[in-house]
Parts: sequence; structure tokens; C-alpha cells
Amino acid sequence: MSRGKPAHVFAEHRRLADADDIRNHLFNGKNADTFAETSLKTVRLLSERMTLVERPFSGILPAELAATFDGLALDQPLDSFDAALAELDGLYLRDAVYFHHPRYMAHLNCPIACPAVAAELIAAAVNSSVDTWDQSAGATLIEQRLIEWTGRRIGFVGGQADGVFTSGGTQSNLMALLLARDNYCLKYLNGHSVQRLGLPVQAGRFRILASRLAHFSLQKAASVLGLGADAIVPVDCDANYGMSPAALQAAIDDCRHLGHIPIAVVATLGTTDFGSIDPIADLAPICRLEGLWLHADAAYGCGLLVSRKYRELIAGIEQADSTTVDFHKSFMQPVSCSAFLVKNRAHLACLTYHADYLNPLSQARENTPNLVCKSLQTTRRFDALKLWMTLRVLGPDKLGEAFDVVIDLARDTHLLLERDNDIEVLHRPMLSTLLFRYRPVGVAEPKLLDDLNSAIRKMMMREGQALIAATREGGRCYLKLTLLNPDTTLMDIQAVVDLVRRYGQGWLQARSCEPEALIRLTEAN
Repeated sequence: MSRGKPAHVFAEHRRLADADDIRNHLFNGKNADTFAETSLKTVRLLSERMTLVERPFSGILPAELAATFDGLALDQPLDSFDAALAELDGLYLRDAVYFHHPRYMAHLNCPIACPAVAAELIAAAVNSSVDTWDQSAGATLIEQRLIEWTGRRIGFVGGQADGVFTSGGTQSNLMALLLARDNYCLKYLNGHSVQRLGLPVQAGRFRILASRLAHFSLQKAASVLGLGADAIVPVDCDANYGMSPAALQAAIDDCRHLGHIPIAVVATLGTTDFGSIDPIADLAPICRLEGLWLHADAAYGCGLLVSRKYRELIAGIEQADSTTVDFHKSFMQPVSCSAFLVKNRAHLACLTYHADYLNPLSQARENTPNLVCKSLQTTRRFDALKLWMTLRVLGPDKLGEAFDVVIDLARDTHLLLERDNDIEVLHRPMLSTLLFRYRPVGVAEPKLLDDLNSAIRKMMMREGQALIAATREGGRCYLKLTLLNPDTTLMDIQAVVDLVRRYGQGWLQARSCEPEALIRLTEAN
């Protein structure tokens, strides 16, 4: 017995160690068998559940699912891990939305690659925090290698590019506007440091120009940065729903005429609704001439970086000052797996703060790679491991081929829908998203068509055989197919179109018969 330690302390320690306390459930060498057992049971449950999935969604309503949570007492644990898994199956897995299903076509959610799932287990178990070297070691180098690889794919040359993994496109776009704002102030406002001094008096006149179809995260970012959502100036699109270079130049001129200060342009390479791509090669010269930061939001279109068939669609992306890429949209990665990159790493300096306990300046002088120096986050998951494992097992060409498949499918779908007299197609897809609506012959009243298509989407969600999205364009309601699953076929598309027609016809018949029938149909779905 160690000198100075009371006997009761050791007795208490032995008592706790012998009991079923938290130490018996920690991930460590002593509990390796427990870890293996719980992992195998979890994998078995997931495997069994996946074989039972016959449709992308059960159709359950929020109130119905919420009722299954009634009476649950989180203060009282269940009697076993098996019981907890069984409960989870009923509360979550049974009614989850399954993106891997070939008839899930709603949002920018892709099926995921098995190597990435394995990487999630490793990352969660080891639990590295990739903010500083002394918390992550090799994880830091893996992330940095992937940033360098992505930079080369973008076309950033000269060895000056850099970046960091982020939680998603919203965070990446926030970082882009932050850098655009701060570097504008340093360059054009006599070295004014927003990082030290706060916003300059001119900040209320700062303007960022983006396509009218750009992601709403830009407005959120401008608000967070103290510029206000109105700082985002929408620019008109061309016939392909990409930003018009002539409209951009006119918008810049209008801003200056009104006394505003344009500081940046955001080119969207894959809009959420249309999958349209702003002609960045034509926008870049305007930005250079006007002295504006150019950000490429390629959250969706980044899949083209590994496409050998359609890479030219984003020609000019290398001229951007910064880029958003979302691997969890088009690289078959689990959420979250995204990155933000800059052409010139010096621009990241406005994100750097040194804390003596974490990343002191002395470590920077020693070239210790602390990724927190270029991140908005401090504690940060090792999300890069998912992409690393996928690339090492499958390679980039396989991922590019999968993205090519869904682009081809979208184009075939466009031809299919154009031949259907009851379907109105809004555009020819550039990527893998397509807007359309059910418009049967003889039905033309705008409000009726809006109600009809809105009802179709709700009925499809309720039945759950397939999932599609809905949006509005030109004030009217449209249905949307978002194709990211290379397992989806034209037969799946035709089945969805048949569902659209069936739901639409049923809704119109109920409406023409009696209001009560329409109410019953709507309530049932």
C-alpha cells in the first residue's frame, strides 16, 4: 500500500472497479472485448435493417413519431445494450430517411461509400481533435494532404494554396465572406484590421454580388459578419440559369453609382434548385478588373473535380480566390465532410489567433502544423479520414464515374419528361437536378397548378415509396428531382413519374367530386 493513502480510498476504488460503472464501458485496451461485442451487434442491426428497407421513408408524420417518445425516462437507463439498440431501432432506424434508396431524389444527400463508414468508426473511437498537433498527430497530416490534393484538382498552382475541413458549405461560405471583407479592408482601407479594430465605418456600404439562385447561406453569413443580409446583391441569370456576366457588370456599376462598395463576387458552381453553373471563366476577368474577391461555391459541383467526362463545366474555377467543396454531396461521403480552400494561404492570417495553452506563437515559429490557426472551429472532428479512406480504396476516378452516371441520368430524365404531355419541364439540367411539374392537359390555372403539385409532393412523402423535393421559381410551385445515387435507373424515374401522375389524378378527381373527398384525401396523405 502506498504511503499516505488511507485504506478506505483503495477499498472504494476496488468496489467501483468491480461494479458495472463507467470505466467498464470506456474505449480502451481493457474493454476491447466489450467494444468488439457492441460494435458487432450494432453492425448486425444495421445490416438487418438495410435488408428490410423497401422504400426511402416510412411516411410517418412528426406527431405520430413524437408519440413513440412519450414516457421515455432518460434519467433511468435501460437494462442492457441490446435493449438500447432495440429501442433505437423503433425510435429512429425504422422511420429514418434512407438516402441510399434509388428512389430517394429529394435533396443533395448522397449514398455513402463503405470505406467512409469504416473511417467514421475509427475517427469516433480514437476521437482525435484536429485543431492542434498534440491532439491529432497523423490526422493533421492526412487532412493537410487532402487539402493539397483538392487544391491541385481545382487548379491552384504555385504551392501557395491552403485550406481546412469544415462542417459544410454554410461554414465554408461564411469563411469566404469573412476573408473577402477583412482582406478588402487591409488592402483598400489603409491596412484596417477588422480582426483587431472591428468593422470600419464603411462596412455598411459593403456589397457582395451573387446569382439570384445562390445559396441562402450567403445572406446568413453577411448577417453574422455584421454586414446585414441586404449586403448580398442578387444578379440576374442567363437562359441556362447561370449568372450573366453582363448583368454582373451592370450590378457592380449600379452599386458604385449608389455609393455602395462592392468587395466580392460569389460564383455558384451548382445551384441547389437547378444545378446550374455560373460561367466563372467569364466572371473572373470582371472581378480582376474591379478588384473584387472571387469565391467559387462549388459545394454541389465539386464532384466535377474528379469527373473525366464533364470537368470542363467548371473550367475557370482555378481563377477563384477561395472555394467551397462539399464532399458529402458528390463524393459519397457521410455528413459532414467539407472543405474551404484559398489560392493564397496568406489570406488565412485573419483567422489566426494564438493561445498560450493551445497553439502558442512559438510553435508557429517551429513550423508545428496546428490547423486551428486557419479554422473558425477549435475542437474539430477528423472528418478528413472518411475521404482519405475512400480515395485509398476506390480512387478518384471511381468517384468521378459515379458523378458522371447521375449527370447522364439527369439528361436522360429530361428527354423522358419532355415526351410526357402531362409534364412541364423547366430547364435542361447541367448537373443532376431537374425542376418539373405535373400539368395535365386542360389544367392551366396557375393557383390550381401550385396547389396540385404541392399536394403531390405531400402525398408522396406520406406514402414514402419515393421522395422528391419541391421549390418555387417565378412565384410558382415546381417539383424537383435531385439525382446523386448511381444505383438509380431510368426505370426508377419512370416509377416516380407514374406516382406523380397517380397522385395528381387522384387529387384532381377528389377536387372535382366534392370538397369533403379532397379533405379526406389530403388528411389520408
